[in-house]
Amino acid sequence: MSKPYEYKFEEDIELSLIHNNKYIKRTSSNYDPELCLDSDMLFDFIRTTQPEEWIKLKSRHGADVKEKFLDRLTKDFKKRGALKVLRTGVKDVGCHFDLIYFKPENGLNVEHQDKYRVNIFSVVRQLHYSTKTPEKSIDMVLFINGMPIITTELKSPLNGQNVEHAIDQYKDRDSNEPLLSFGRCFAHFAVDPRLVFMTTKLKGVSTEFLPFNKGYQYGAGNPPAYGEDNYDTAYLWEEIWKKDMLLDIMQNFLQIVSKKGKNEAISTQLIFPRYHQLDAVNLLVENTRINGAGRKYLIEHSAGSGKSYTISRLCDKLSGLHDENNKHIFDSIIVITDRRVLDDQLSRTILGHEHVKGTIVSIETDKAKNLAKAIESNVKVIIVTLQTFPFAIESFHKTPGKRFAVVIDEAHSSQTGDTARDLRRVLVTEDSIEYEDEQVKDVEDIINEKMEEITTDLKLQPKNISFYAFTATPKNKTLEMFGEMQPDGTFEPFHLYSMKQAIEEGFILDVLQNYITYTTYFELMKKIEDDPKYKKTIAASLLKSYVGSSEYAIRKKTELMLDHFGTGTKDRIGGRAKAMVVTSSRANAIRYELEFKTQIKEREYPFEVLVAFSGTVKGEDVRKVYTGKDFTESGENGFPEKNTAEEFKADKYRILIVANKFQTGFDQPLLHTMYVDKKLGGVEAVQTLSRLNRRHPEKSDTMVLDLVNDAEKIREPFQRYYVKTILTEPTDPNKLYDYENQLKDFAVFDDSDINKFAAEYFSKKGNQAVLYTSLRPAIERWSRLEDDEKRDFKKRMETFVRQYAFLSQIIPFFDEELEKFYQYSKYLVKELHVDLDRLPTEITEKVNMSSFRIQETSKGSILLTNDDGRLRPVPEPGATRSIEDELTPLSEIIKEINEHFGTNFTENDKVGQALDDLQKGLIENPRLIAAANPAVNKKDDFDLVFKEIVLDEFNELIDVNIDLYSKIKDDADFGRMVKEMLLNNVYKRLVSKD
Repeated sequence: MSKPYEYKFEEDIELSLIHNNKYIKRTSSNYDPELCLDSDMLFDFIRTTQPEEWIKLKSRHGADVKEKFLDRLTKDFKKRGALKVLRTGVKDVGCHFDLIYFKPENGLNVEHQDKYRVNIFSVVRQLHYSTKTPEKSIDMVLFINGMPIITTELKSPLNGQNVEHAIDQYKDRDSNEPLLSFGRCFAHFAVDPRLVFMTTKLKGVSTEFLPFNKGYQYGAGNPPAYGEDNYDTAYLWEEIWKKDMLLDIMQNFLQIVSKKGKNEAISTQLIFPRYHQLDAVNLLVENTRINGAGRKYLIEHSAGSGKSYTISRLCDKLSGLHDENNKHIFDSIIVITDRRVLDDQLSRTILGHEHVKGTIVSIETDKAKNLAKAIESNVKVIIVTLQTFPFAIESFHKTPGKRFAVVIDEAHSSQTGDTARDLRRVLVTEDSIEYEDEQVKDVEDIINEKMEEITTDLKLQPKNISFYAFTATPKNKTLEMFGEMQPDGTFEPFHLYSMKQAIEEGFILDVLQNYITYTTYFELMKKIEDDPKYKKTIAASLLKSYVGSSEYAIRKKTELMLDHFGTGTKDRIGGRAKAMVVTSSRANAIRYELEFKTQIKEREYPFEVLVAFSGTVKGEDVRKVYTGKDFTESGENGFPEKNTAEEFKADKYRILIVANKFQTGFDQPLLHTMYVDKKLGGVEAVQTLSRLNRRHPEKSDTMVLDLVNDAEKIREPFQRYYVKTILTEPTDPNKLYDYENQLKDFAVFDDSDINKFAAEYFSKKGNQAVLYTSLRPAIERWSRLEDDEKRDFKKRMETFVRQYAFLSQIIPFFDEELEKFYQYSKYLVKELHVDLDRLPTEITEKVNMSSFRIQETSKGSILLTNDDGRLRPVPEPGATRSIEDELTPLSEIIKEINEHFGTNFTENDKVGQALDDLQKGLIENPRLIAAANPAVNKKDDFDLVFKEIVLDEFNELIDVNIDLYSKIKDDADFGRMVKEMLLNNVYKRLVSKD
């Protein structure tokens, strides 16, 4: 008869540890539950590695030396914690003892190397650990030098139990037992043949176990084991429990973190690395050890991956990395983060590990001076913001003999617009800012551009700098610049922890789980007799924006959102759930804010809203009737802009309305619902919607109401980053010649212009005045082009300059003529000043919206597949000339829009819009505003004034909506109902304004 399955599972692990990893087999009889030690092993280690110190201690303690030392050690464990005691040793009456020897950074200290090899690893099966109930045992415990470090409960499905039963068993254990008390052991593993879970802190039924699995098919779980006689979880004892790995974890990965909670209570947490964190850091370090400085690495780690911790451990290990000649591979590690304030998670994580004072600095003030000083002093880890990045590049150029590792924190900021704008002011000239495309770049774009600048200047990847770029959503340029080229020509990340795995392992929530889409239908009518002509594309865009921004549309959409929030969101997460409204413009954010405040007051909801946008918005851009008030974020919220994220944590603020802020990098676990009124696509869609994915103990789902995007358009970018993102092929460097030829077709410059400029530019005594003179012929020819051609030429030359900076890194040759043209173009394009088209905003005064409806179009989960996300390389150059935007009569533009956005409107759709316009006019009537003052008039006085004015307004309807006019005149009951409704609504609105 074969052995019981769980017993055999236990035996197989033990044999592997003993035979393959040279563990020593011990039993419960060797273990003291009170001391939580195998003291014989401990003393064997001490006497072997520190014999002279032990003799000295014996001379001071006498015959009771063991008992007194163990008493001292036990007290030190309780006072300082096992991790600190193991790392720093213990002192007793003037004697110091190391309890463990970690691997030295280099091979220069032979004695230390020898002592490292003397560390004694042992394993005990069925350890009777309890001081209260001696018969209780734990399946397996690992020791180092007689001190327990890992406990394990094992289960076999063939016995009808699995890893969940092991977890339940741990939750039933008494965490007051010395072995199970917090910090005495470093991890408690629940294991079956297929899955592994672990925790560092046992606290009864509330204990949280985290998956410790390799991942399978980009998701949770483990790949099938190799061979019929092995287990899917064998990596745990074959890789993780190897002597070198456990010592590495104890030395470089374990971390004690203390946090302030409610009422200033401090909670302490022991961090044990997750599998992918260990794997990523060790693979990066080993590759760097083999290849040295001068390489690039892309790490695609999803939200929920614990990226800050991974970066901190990587920095720590890189800072002590030596080559085969026992020399430091890097003089300094530069960590670039997009966060403005460095006392955040990343900085605390790096600074939180034990370090010698002065080995880590963060550069926040006097950037150039302090950064140069830190680099000159060989400070091991230097943390800088993106704003400091240019000074770092300057320092690299000034210290060519030094070697650097540049670790780039995920290039997305919660203050995207401001951060990118500030950084552009540092990196580029004012002229190029002024004429840049309107689309806001995120920080990944800016990092890419700066990387291009470095490598273009040097014409190759700097051999003294290695780059380690962390991102959850790599773009095509990022993949080609930092990714690993495969034999088939594709580019992949060096290491991957996918969005799918993060979701399946429960580290983030699936934001596509509950997704509702809406479509807006509307109908426009021309309210003037003339039929002026406009450029069709621009006019149609303005009219669609007019509809979405109209007071009626904002009011209706706000009603929809508040109805949903009141019934579907506000009671979630223990009644603390929050929502975000994503708007298409700063003006719309303010319109929503004002409307939300009005409706919240009318509904008497006990919560408030905040708004987030950059800069100042003029009052006339928000309201047709200018009240003299301009808008700022701080002015609307009542506190400084920098405090918005922190203030939003307060329970009274439940809704945050944003315009290009807090759509990336914003971490608020109480955020449950998002209302989207903005076109989203690509990386922006993933980053924006992912604000909802943060975990909270009481949060089990999320909700999105999307008023603009259809489900398929959202699915596409999420699919791209759901599993692995790859670049399908390298960019063709011959595209540069295509760009050059298209520019030549404009006949703005010739070869003599370029050669004259280049001769001066590349000469050692180049004259700046001559440089500008050599640009003048091209500027004059360009000025004679048609306006559309001017814009086309400038845009194409800007594109060429950007693409050369990128593509020149991957060109397997150097083209002197192309390099001359690049330098010429880089200077010329800055001298081409285009007058921007005036937008015909008056068009919105010449139309009315006669009908409006918001209709639900889909509801449910947006499903993703296990297919790789495939990105295309930099796009091909477009046509040589842009297509003229034709002038079209307004009536035809309106007809085309109505055909596209119209539907079978009901009478309510039409009457509702007309009545809303009527009500709006009454609310803005000066006589009614004066009559509604309760300090002067009673409600009856207001009624009299209202009846007089409303009759005049009804008569105006004959020119606007003849159907409604007739219905009011011909149907007395309907007319009375409309008057009563308008009277109450207008009075309520006017009184509430006070």
